[in-house]
Amino acid sequence: MTLLSVENVGFSYRSGKPVLEDISFTVPRGANVGLVGESGSGKSTLLRLLLGLDSPQKGRILFDGAPLEARSSGYMRSYRKRVQAVFQDPYSSLDPSHRILRIITEPLRALKIPGDHRQMATKAITAVGLAPDSLERYPHQFSGGQRQRIAIARAIVARPDLVLADEAVSALDLSTRIRVVDLFEEISEAMTMVFVSHDMGVVAALCDQIVVLDKGRIVEAGLTNDILRAPKHPYTQSLLASIPRMPAGS
Repeated sequence: MTLLSVENVGFSYRSGKPVLEDISFTVPRGANVGLVGESGSGKSTLLRLLLGLDSPQKGRILFDGAPLEARSSGYMRSYRKRVQAVFQDPYSSLDPSHRILRIITEPLRALKIPGDHRQMATKAITAVGLAPDSLERYPHQFSGGQRQRIAIARAIVARPDLVLADEAVSALDLSTRIRVVDLFEEISEAMTMVFVSHDMGVVAALCDQIVVLDKGRIVEAGLTNDILRAPKHPYTQSLLASIPRMPAGS
């Protein structure tokens, strides 16, 4: 069953030059899909559309069969209960003045989700491999990899249907990156994930399907194993040749 569908989407900023042209792909429920491309490929703009921060000027985005209504505050409140994000920088994404408990439970408060928020935060922090007493500490008391684990806990605490990860391991050193990728792999067994990345190796380790973007267009898309085995487009071939890979199952 399809959870997210992008249909013939186009988008331009005020300069008028198209940033995205005729973008179409689907995200099956329970799958991991990677959006791959270098700087300027349009993947960051596409992520903004998936987050509802901007609306397509052409085409449409469907979530669970219904149009994503980015201009409707009522719809977006419901949407954010079901869709959460993990961003690139584990240092700037956490408020340094707040304890981890407050940071992780922020989505629960903002979305007015009922229940025992401390218990929900404890479950989330444990799921990402940190001790429950971490909730009483502050971000500066954690390493970069631990901070990214906290950001992931914040994203999953409301048990969303979809997690959007934006270059979520690119700011980490290699050994930490491997551990966080392993964590994402565990989490993805319980929810659908879309990974936006320039790193084909990370996407290959995590994703069932890959969508390759170049200059605002999809140049190749399909099952990860098929693309890794026989990439058809020269741009995909160059990504595979030039970007260090992280072997699946590392």
